Amino acid sequence: MRGCLQPARWLTTATLRRPLLSSQRLPAISCNQHPRLFHHSPIFQARQSSKPLSPVEERIDAIPIERYRNFCIVAHVDHGKSTLSDRLLELTGTIKAGENKQVLDKLDVERERGITVKAQTCTMLYNYEGEDYLLHLIDTPGHVDFRTEVSRSYASCGGALLLVDASQGVQAQTVANFYLAFAQGLTLVPVVNKVDLPSADPDRALEQMRSTFELDVDKAVLVSAKTGRNVQELLPSIIKNIPAPIGDATKPPRILLVDSWYSTYKGVILLTRIFDGEVKAGDQLVSFATGLKYIVGEVGIMYPNQTPQSVLRAGQVGYIYFNPGMKRSQEAKIGDTFTKVGCEKLVEPLPGFEEPKSMVFVAAYPVDSNDFPHLEESINQLLLNDRSVTMQKESSEALGAGFRLGFLGTLHCSVFEDRLRQEHGASIILTPPTVPCKIIWKDGEESIITNPSHFPEEDTLRVKVDELQEPYVLATITFPEEYLGRVMELCEANRGEQVSMEFFTATQVILKYQLPLAQLVDDFFGKLKGSTKGYASIDYEESEWRKSNVVKLQLLVNKIPVDAVSRVVHSSQTSRLGRQWVTKFKEHVERQMFEVIIQAAVGRNVIARETIKPYRKDVLAKLHASDITRRRKLLEKQKEGRKRLKAVGNVVIDHKAFQAFLAK
Repeated sequence: MRGCLQPARWLTTATLRRPLLSSQRLPAISCNQHPRLFHHSPIFQARQSSKPLSPVEERIDAIPIERYRNFCIVAHVDHGKSTLSDRLLELTGTIKAGENKQVLDKLDVERERGITVKAQTCTMLYNYEGEDYLLHLIDTPGHVDFRTEVSRSYASCGGALLLVDASQGVQAQTVANFYLAFAQGLTLVPVVNKVDLPSADPDRALEQMRSTFELDVDKAVLVSAKTGRNVQELLPSIIKNIPAPIGDATKPPRILLVDSWYSTYKGVILLTRIFDGEVKAGDQLVSFATGLKYIVGEVGIMYPNQTPQSVLRAGQVGYIYFNPGMKRSQEAKIGDTFTKVGCEKLVEPLPGFEEPKSMVFVAAYPVDSNDFPHLEESINQLLLNDRSVTMQKESSEALGAGFRLGFLGTLHCSVFEDRLRQEHGASIILTPPTVPCKIIWKDGEESIITNPSHFPEEDTLRVKVDELQEPYVLATITFPEEYLGRVMELCEANRGEQVSMEFFTATQVILKYQLPLAQLVDDFFGKLKGSTKGYASIDYEESEWRKSNVVKLQLLVNKIPVDAVSRVVHSSQTSRLGRQWVTKFKEHVERQMFEVIIQAAVGRNVIARETIKPYRKDVLAKLHASDITRRRKLLEKQKEGRKRLKAVGNVVIDHKAFQAFLAK
């Protein structure tokens, strides 16, 4: 056997010893070179470049930038954006018909609730009149809490499909998304969906779009995304009406970071829009925001999943990940510009996006304090894919170590909680949502308080604070005219101030109100839906900070504050909330050997009180026909003993009591 192998060994060594011609000579690579860096060596690049292109890549390679179209679908929540995206993907052959539903809704919580939370992207190839077109679609969320996802999507698009439900017509978020798209200068194509419903009235929807947005409804396409009716008319309309992106592939690369997500194996993956130049594996890129340099490991498109390509050119939207990988998601600043190393002075950075501001804060604690490390790891993993959540560690005497989390709104908070429970199996207790409060001190300084425990005490307020302010929002509410009285009554009861009222059809009203954000997060949406039988829709945007008489409401048990249960509220809400708190807390606290007093207080002023009577031993049980003084002596002795017990004994409140009290 050994003899048989000898010729092969001689052949190998002879081949290695044979001198290379000067034209064949390749640069030497040291043996201790990092194995990952080998992928960027000239030998590897030469081998890679000789690889035949896939049929998809050959088609893309032949398409000039004039035949690119980047567009998104914007609409009110539940008007059929994700279903329409599925139909477009089927028509272009990107996915097989009937196999998948809501392809671009990748999170479990999105499929469960039937809403889009993260803007998802997909590239499509479509042959129109004998020529290939490269279409790039972004499916955006409809709910107001995910507005930042929508504004980011607009930056990489040249136009948008403005989708309206034929039975519901124009709704609050349709109006808000229209103005957002109009401000970005996007070309809008009106689309009326759900024309197959018995209650559909496409003519009314078109008239609303014409009168409200002054759109040319002659170009409108009437479709049913569910049945696929007339959807094939949409792609030619996109090609004719939405302009091609502007870009020059010969210029130095100018790459906008639109989104990022984390992969365990590849590190941070960036979703980018190439404005100028081109990018391929092996290029060295530099970030304008951080100044850090990276070597590109792979580029590709979402087709509909990650599909590697040899190059991304100007006008395209695709993903990039680095090798060695980007390990910290904080380095991927959304809205950042990347270019090639050495081209920094030749390239002007693109205008970035606004950083989303958290407006609703909750405290999260593990049900079992031993689960704290698991909860921390779970939250950190979700933060890699959701950059708009803020996190700070905090601790409570009652509930132990936990976190203060900041969200864009109450739905955002609810979705995050669902993802923690479903994807990571976390058991958590969440406190009721609170909003920030601004303090203007007498020395002119300003500070924003997001944690009620940091709110100044009564004496400090009196001596050092000049003014307290709370955030207001401009709410746009649309609903049928018959519910006008109820909606106005609800807004007034929640300290709202009317800004405008207009009838945009004979039966539909758009009402604008300035509302305190604190009232909005206190289940305002649920009350609105209840008072309008589910017909109303609401959208809101940040308005301003206003002077307000806000106070800190605390829960006291035997005169000791329970730090986990405190809120900064308007003084008009204290008596209602205080009564609710003490009544609810009394239900969950067990009786002790001494009297337990539960109070709701603002500073030293007690708003509401409940008393839990103590267990009582019958000390007179053994006395029959005894003297009254003997009875009195035993009762006095019992009373003294209870006083001593109260002085040294703490109220034992079970963890489950807090859990039940803080449950929705």
